[in-house]
Amino acid sequence: MSYALYINKPKGITSFDVCYKLRRVLNSKKIGHTGTLDPNATGVMIVLYNSSTKANQFLVSDSKEYICRVKLGIETDTLDIDGKIINKEDCKSPNKDVLVNTLNSFVGKQSQIVPITSAVKVNGKKLYEYQRNNIQVDLPCKDIEVHNIELIDMDEYSFTFKTKVSSGTYIRALARDILIKLNLIGTVEELTRTMIDDISVDECDDFNDVLEGNYHNHDLLDIMSRRYVTYDYEKINDVINGKRIKLEINADKVVIVHDNVLYAIYQKDGDMYKCLRGLL
Repeated sequence: MSYALYINKPKGITSFDVCYKLRRVLNSKKIGHTGTLDPNATGVMIVLYNSSTKANQFLVSDSKEYICRVKLGIETDTLDIDGKIINKEDCKSPNKDVLVNTLNSFVGKQSQIVPITSAVKVNGKKLYEYQRNNIQVDLPCKDIEVHNIELIDMDEYSFTFKTKVSSGTYIRALARDILIKLNLIGTVEELTRTMIDDISVDECDDFNDVLEGNYHNHDLLDIMSRRYVTYDYEKINDVINGKRIKLEINADKVVIVHDNVLYAIYQKDGDMYKCLRGLL
């Protein structure tokens, strides 16, 4: 069986460190995850190990949900509370109606300027490497979508919003753009990823419990079947050998199983299906 873990990542640790620390617990060197969280962020991480890592590219999320708390009055070079303060200003939260209307104006498809602290590459170098070396670089844009956004709390010097966004959206950049529209300065003080698709933080194991060996394995087949059509194929040797096969269905990608074992993911190619990746 191929398994994954749902982990509630704590604050103060990188996503890479989560995987590294799990090597001993899972007795595996093949460990990966389906989406990075910033060190100061908490929440849902899907961790794959052993043969499950072969499915990583097919588990890129369609949507993620976050709760973000923004602290007003300081601006940092990383757009979050861990960065170097580059500006201070005495400013307070706006009128609630103004704030709600501003948040609502961000719902929909849009272009987002990628933050300098990201790992996006420009001319073969990651953006955060430019920042560390104080090198100026034109920041690229990417197309994102904000599915919904709502104000859930506010006080005189901060506000908190919940949002569901397309995969690849930078919440720090979203907060930056909201503040620009409000003509305020601020930075992300707290960030929690509450959902990846339909997997909630409430389903996740506490990371410290996992390190003690107390965790729940989640069947990779179940996770894959949430995203793709599954097909029980009898001539399984053809799948093991990566042969093109004919299926009596109409779907772009299909997870091939037999006797409840996950074997491969296939993609439609004309009137046949070709193997994209063996998953054993």
